[in-house]
Amino acid sequence: MLNFDEPQCKNPSCFFCSMKETNPFRRRSKLAAIFKEIPCTESKDHVLVLSGLWNIAMSEPDDPEFPSLGLFECMSKLIQKSIRNRAWLLKDQNIFIPYYAAHIIGSYVMNKEDLAARAVDSKVFVVPALLELLRGKISWVEQRAAARALGHLASHEKSFEAVSLFEEEIVKLSMEIASNCLKNVYRSFLGVEDRLRLKYQSDLLTRGLGGLETENQKAEEWGIQLQCWSLYLLNCFALRVNRKSPGGIGLIKTLCKTELGRSKVSEVKEVIERLCDLSRSSDDWKIMALDALLMLLRDSNVRIAQIVLQDYHKIKYSGLKMNSEDAQRSIENLWEIKVERKKKEKLMSETELGERRKMVKSLKKQGKKKFLMGFVKEAMEIYTVGIGLCPLDMIRDRVVLYSNRAQCCLLLKKAESAISDATRALCLSGVDDPHGKSLWRRSQAYDLKGSARESLMDCLAFVDQRLKRSSPEKIPYYATQMIRKQMSATWVFSWVNFTTRKSDG
Repeated sequence: MLNFDEPQCKNPSCFFCSMKETNPFRRRSKLAAIFKEIPCTESKDHVLVLSGLWNIAMSEPDDPEFPSLGLFECMSKLIQKSIRNRAWLLKDQNIFIPYYAAHIIGSYVMNKEDLAARAVDSKVFVVPALLELLRGKISWVEQRAAARALGHLASHEKSFEAVSLFEEEIVKLSMEIASNCLKNVYRSFLGVEDRLRLKYQSDLLTRGLGGLETENQKAEEWGIQLQCWSLYLLNCFALRVNRKSPGGIGLIKTLCKTELGRSKVSEVKEVIERLCDLSRSSDDWKIMALDALLMLLRDSNVRIAQIVLQDYHKIKYSGLKMNSEDAQRSIENLWEIKVERKKKEKLMSETELGERRKMVKSLKKQGKKKFLMGFVKEAMEIYTVGIGLCPLDMIRDRVVLYSNRAQCCLLLKKAESAISDATRALCLSGVDDPHGKSLWRRSQAYDLKGSARESLMDCLAFVDQRLKRSSPEKIPYYATQMIRKQMSATWVFSWVNFTTRKSDG
């Protein structure tokens, strides 16, 4: 029975009516025709269609039906139209379209490699359209959706090659976005008065739910996500360092020039191992791989010693000439501690080891006495001698010697050395029961260096350990002050107050 109260749709190309079609063949045929028509026609309903597609893509990202009917080509053409036709973009609610289109692409290529391969097929090839948004042709909102989509495409084997055609520009843009996007989000949205904000961005952020506070929270969240997606996109290129992609090793070398880059590169064992492999391959790649390894070795915060040591024999006997005497010495010192010293101590008599143990105990006392008298350099030298003599099985004494030398380095304003020694002490003490003083000393050293996040994490670990061993009232005031300081410094927009005060002046 017909419902005369409900208005009947007279549009034969209505997306929502086509979705209700019970005949599968007709439904698919109608939807394929609609995807072809949308980029070529103008209608206020297009925004509603894309909003509906966005919801479907978010809830059913692995369903291949729409991609098989020309969805990717439709979204790509809409993005290109948005870039080229400013008048059309600003008409009605078309401003929402490029964001939805990029987000839809990103959702459908997220999990299924075959769908990602379809998106970069020569007939569709969504990458150039997404790259336009990544360049910031519209705003940071669309840039976020494009970085997400490109990151998913770059993560699949079948679609990476198509993305890598634009490797140089994508890498450059991703690094630029990761460095500057938070300032851009603040200056273009969070830092402006509510009435001056672009309404469509506010609507996308809140979906009509929540007020100004929710809007601000979501904008901050999206800003962080934009930074994370750009870093993820960089990481996709970094992980594909192989003999077919010489540009990949160049990217690794570039990343290793920054503290954040070194930290992220060092976390991926496969990349470190590949660097060691490439350091013995062709001359060009050998130099770049060595440069990257050397930058990692010079950073006391990067823990790649174990992997480098495992590879040491290959480097040592391959005739490879290191281009840094310091790095060569660092590797040899590590090898000395890890292997040669164990061999030497096994050959020592119990009498000789006993004498060393007594000497170490005496040196600890001498170092402490010198330190308390204010002779910090002399104390550091005594601790250094003690570390050199201390047998490897005297783990607790080695922890104290390294930690005490770290304290000397702190007072001498040698942040890197303090971090290195405190880290060695913590490695020896173990993860389950970390040495509390070393945690605090490394937190101070990171603070001295200006690494607020690392300082905060060590300070929190130090407080956590104190809480486990004593009542909350016994938490030192100085630790509380450090946490407050670093929480303020690590806030995503921590630079805002300074910038505002400077501009007000």
